[in-house]
Amino acid sequence: MSDTAEQDEKRSSQERRTAALKEARRALWRPGFHGTIRERLEWLTRTAPQLYDVDERADVYGDRIVTALEERTAGLLGTEAAAFFPTGTMAQQVALRCWAARTGDPTVALHSLAHPEVHERNALSQVSGLRPVRVGSEPRLPTAAELRDFPEPFGTLMLELPLRDAGFVLPTWEELTEVVEAARERDAVVHFDGARLWESTVHFDRPLEEIAGLADTVYVSFYKSLDGFGGGALAGPKTLIEEARTWRHRYGGMAFQQFPTVLAALAGLETELPRLPDYVRHARVVAAALRDGFAAAGLPWARVHPEEPHTHQFRVWLPYDPDVMAEAAVRQAEETSVMLFTGAWDRGGPGLAFTEVTVAAAGLEWTADDVRAAVADFVTRLPVG
Repeated sequence: MSDTAEQDEKRSSQERRTAALKEARRALWRPGFHGTIRERLEWLTRTAPQLYDVDERADVYGDRIVTALEERTAGLLGTEAAAFFPTGTMAQQVALRCWAARTGDPTVALHSLAHPEVHERNALSQVSGLRPVRVGSEPRLPTAAELRDFPEPFGTLMLELPLRDAGFVLPTWEELTEVVEAARERDAVVHFDGARLWESTVHFDRPLEEIAGLADTVYVSFYKSLDGFGGGALAGPKTLIEEARTWRHRYGGMAFQQFPTVLAALAGLETELPRLPDYVRHARVVAAALRDGFAAAGLPWARVHPEEPHTHQFRVWLPYDPDVMAEAAVRQAEETSVMLFTGAWDRGGPGLAFTEVTVAAAGLEWTADDVRAAVADFVTRLPVG
């Protein structure tokens, strides 16, 4: 199959999955970004007046409502300051190049599955002149021992919390503090890629400001867990954030007006952030029910990873090709109006597929029995033998 034909087939599959989700009576996850433009605008129009004075003059180049969001974010994370960025890719390049200038070392130590290594087309080196080096390849965060034994110096340690491409995994609090201490022993600064840091409080059993306080700078996203329109923030010491604002301008991130995205971020902080602990706890109920359901169905092999989710997101692995899994998921939604697996299925190896499961507002309505029943029905759509 040609690349063009493969892309067309993938696009068709995505459109069919989106249509099935829209028509489904029940779905384990209904992400806001699947909504229509009208639906997203209507949601913002309903929500915004409760959160901010919408009669205030709109922002111009990062003032007014943007400043309010930055101050709110810094307060939540316990940092001196924060700066709004249109993308996390930009925010983290800026943070890391600012630290490189301060430390005199452009080397950034990060996991091989970290977002810049997997999803950003080598931006750290190609755009910002940084030198990424990989610490660890196991599906977990680097350990203190791995940092202490690393054979070359580095100026900054970047930790993605949670590590999405390992299954949204987090270290224990003790492991995290030991890793940070090991970096300090090597005179390195620590930056957290905390795109999904908001939901880590349950696993760590610590408040946000204590978690963020371990790092020198922290990036957080306003859409990955908070269901906003986009954007994120870089938080840290006032002097570094002021420098980051200069680089934001140089990188083209000084947009003229950003109030729709900022309003959506404020809405996420107000409505989704307080609910994340409930999502995390219920994700553990859903994960256990999925395991039980697959075991009861007699599948030869099935995995939920982590067995007890660290956040409200985790992975399900099954011994079939991705296209088989995708077809079964969509058929279940089309035929029963119940959609158990909303996300795409990816190849994890020969005859092995995985998908990401997210438990948010819609998922809270599912009991363990609901999940087990949906699994039993889903399995009937898989090939036998």
